[in-house]
Amino acid sequence: MASSVVLASDPSPLQDFCVANKASPVLVNGLVCKNPKDVVAEDFFFQGLNKAGNTKNKQGSNVTPVNVMQIPGLNTLGISLARLDFAPYGLVPPHTHPRATEILTVIEGTLHVGFVTSNTQNRLIFKVLNAGDVFVFPVGLIHFQFNPDMHKDAVAISGLSSQNPGLNIIADQVFGSDPKIDRGLLAKAFQVDKGVIDYLQKQF
Repeated sequence: MASSVVLASDPSPLQDFCVANKASPVLVNGLVCKNPKDVVAEDFFFQGLNKAGNTKNKQGSNVTPVNVMQIPGLNTLGISLARLDFAPYGLVPPHTHPRATEILTVIEGTLHVGFVTSNTQNRLIFKVLNAGDVFVFPVGLIHFQFNPDMHKDAVAISGLSSQNPGLNIIADQVFGSDPKIDRGLLAKAFQVDKGVIDYLQKQF
């Protein structure tokens, strides 16, 4: 008898650091290392997370990422974060991070958050969070964040277990793909009329 275990995560560092050389044309799983002799403090630094993001959009929210593209020193370290700003009734729509678990803490205001477990249970696990509360979204699961207050803004900070978590916004990908997914296929999948799919695809 034989058994095997498969583990998947960001590459682990084999030296003190591997500051990303974003100018390199070499393609690897991650980013090529900058010469350690050329590394400076700015490679590990980001400024401006104290500034609110622009929430004047259809969703009424803004995400300010701080990942390896903003801090090259995060390369191979398997961690990143983001600031989430919400206008009253603002929403970060249902989405997934294919490469990261997310841990969120509310800094200001109130958020209604939740995630959906995988098939076949499809169970919604949700919670209303206030300032100082923390919630975890398991890797790869569909989740959302919503500000239910119609008068006050909300702010949160999220930590993610990858230098490059990825972002799949469900509606954008299903109805806004390029080229478009066949409307007959989507109509059958969602059990709606093709006219509904036509309308939704025109919105993206």
